[in-house]
Amino acid sequence: MSFQQSAVSGRSWRRVDGIDLLRGLSIFLVLMNHVNMRLLSAHVPYTKGMPPQMAATLVWSGQYGVQIFFAVSGFLITSTSMRRWRFPGGVSLKEFYTLRVARIAPLMLLLLAVLSVLHLSGVHGYVVSEKVGGLKAALAAALTFRINVLEATRGYLPAGWDILWSLSVEEVFYLFFPVVALLSRRTRMLVPLLLVFAMAGPFARAAALRHNPVWYEYSYLGGMDAIAMGCLTAILTSGRELTKRVVWWCTAFGMALLILILGFSIRVNTAGLGRNGLSMTILALGACLVIAAAASSGWRAPRLLEPVLALGRLSYEIYLTHIFVVMGLFSVFLSAGKPMRGVAVLFAGVIVCAGLLGLLVSKLYTEPMNLWIRARAGKASQEAGMAVAGR
Repeated sequence: MSFQQSAVSGRSWRRVDGIDLLRGLSIFLVLMNHVNMRLLSAHVPYTKGMPPQMAATLVWSGQYGVQIFFAVSGFLITSTSMRRWRFPGGVSLKEFYTLRVARIAPLMLLLLAVLSVLHLSGVHGYVVSEKVGGLKAALAAALTFRINVLEATRGYLPAGWDILWSLSVEEVFYLFFPVVALLSRRTRMLVPLLLVFAMAGPFARAAALRHNPVWYEYSYLGGMDAIAMGCLTAILTSGRELTKRVVWWCTAFGMALLILILGFSIRVNTAGLGRNGLSMTILALGACLVIAAAASSGWRAPRLLEPVLALGRLSYEIYLTHIFVVMGLFSVFLSAGKPMRGVAVLFAGVIVCAGLLGLLVSKLYTEPMNLWIRARAGKASQEAGMAVAGR
């Protein structure tokens, strides 16, 4: 995402590199996890001999990646809302929903159309079984942001549909967010409500819900805490010029928390933080601290990190289309006889090809549609919408 003017400082920005890096890290973790799942399904023992923590960090952190996405999303939606309107009491419901539809709907509807064609054509790996309700149930759940509910009650959908669980959580939050903001009218009324969501997350992920492993991972409240924490970060830093010392401490502490959860996840879970649902909260807190520091400091990433920045800028397009790349390249890998020396090539190929596909989709479809919908909605929505180019 980019925004032309920072809500937290009033300065002009092209992009916030620290935020793009977080998004790039997130989509990288998701890609690695989904390739890993395909390899496991084919009984390829590629992690044999690899240190357990290294494997956990590199290929089992997809859920962590989505949690970071949620925190970034909450910050950017709130900060840009504060820039556009007298937030929270002056939010324009029409413009808010128009901007969300313009950004989310075109690619989501295209994805659903492609998935439906693949289902009706009987393509292996894309057919929605009758056990989970068939195509009609999947479409109805996707269009009403209930994919997570359908999977928790009927079973997992094919991978192309399964990824929509995160949109279900995110868009339900944003369906009510501007309404609650208007009713609250002042931030001192909105902040306690956001704190409730932030505190509810660990309970939604606690061990008591492990009897339903799908809902344990995909519940609404289990993801909304990170979104709420991102919203709170935007509100608490709004109009405040963070000193260099504060920026340094936010960066250091935030990075330490991210490294703790991502780099020492096995020990963290052994200590009970995963069982109590707190590991995800700590991760979101770390992401929010880094976001606050990045948005305030205007830090520019070195050219060496440009590939990660590129992934971050295209994270929405990559997220919704990467399954086709994963499935396609994995089929090639299987056809080649599942060579162990080809595993690294498979991972690298998925990252590169998913990035290129995301770029192509963005340039040729999502951005033109984004601007067209905003233009049709009126000049005001079009101009305000230019502040956000991503999810």
